[in-house]
Amino acid sequence: MVISGDDPVTVSSIADTVEIENADRYVDASKLDTEDKIREAVKSYTVFGRVKPEQKKQIVEALKADGQRVAMTGDGVNDILAMKEADCSIAMGAGSDAAMQAAQVVLLDSDFSHMKEIIGEGRRDINNLTRSATLFLYKNIFSMLLAVFSIINAFTYPLQPSQISLVSMFNIGIPAFLLALEANEKKQHGRFIRVTLLQSIPAALTSFFAIAALVVFAKVFFISDLDVGVASTFLLSFVGFMILWRICRPRNHYRNAVIGLCIIGFAGCAWFASSIFSIHYISYQCIMLAAVFAIAQESLMRNITELFENKFEEARYVD
Repeated sequence: MVISGDDPVTVSSIADTVEIENADRYVDASKLDTEDKIREAVKSYTVFGRVKPEQKKQIVEALKADGQRVAMTGDGVNDILAMKEADCSIAMGAGSDAAMQAAQVVLLDSDFSHMKEIIGEGRRDINNLTRSATLFLYKNIFSMLLAVFSIINAFTYPLQPSQISLVSMFNIGIPAFLLALEANEKKQHGRFIRVTLLQSIPAALTSFFAIAALVVFAKVFFISDLDVGVASTFLLSFVGFMILWRICRPRNHYRNAVIGLCIIGFAGCAWFASSIFSIHYISYQCIMLAAVFAIAQESLMRNITELFENKFEEARYVD
């Protein structure tokens, strides 16, 4: 959108010259004498002429009230009110000192084409942080729930530190590092903290219910704590790979390679470095019990995820 204090016909002509979409839809802001008229105008017009400084602020407020993320570009004192109200304020290096002081981003060479690179880098950072935070929160929320459960019921915590390290390496550390190297310019939806929590909680609940049930059933079938620890490691990693598969959508060759590398690495360390990570052969009863809970985890996670997606729009992963 173009907001200017100049004549709307002139502004529209310049906007059309620089190929701004719908530049022919312009309005004289001097006729927008109420806030209701401004709210209606922002839904219909692209070019605003004869705009007063306080009207620029009202236009930004109307866009934000409509659920939009607003970036305001200005180079003069009359733009400052709107720039302060916008989610992101951008000033030109050739503009006034007051505008540059009020802005969050200053284009020192006054070349607006750099904004594509700035937005792309910002989206890459936020998207990669969201994926990494989802993996970290999954393990941390699960650990907190299982620790509280063990304390309340006076159970031995089933997982050993070395086993948790194995899961953390191939479900969190390595995939988070490798995925952070990838360019990712997907448009943002929702708030960072809310999105990461809503995406990690279903997986954490799934692992908690499965492993807590395994601990209880192990007591019934007289399965040793060592066997339960090994089985819990594989159940925890199984859900970890499910959530990794989910956050890697839409998949490409690089993301598939990251998932494959983590699965192979986990299996290789569990086999060739079993003594380091406390992985050993477990009883037949424990294998059968773990297999039942692993199958149940897939269905449980799918249902919990659907429940969260229906309840909270931010929980819906957008490819």
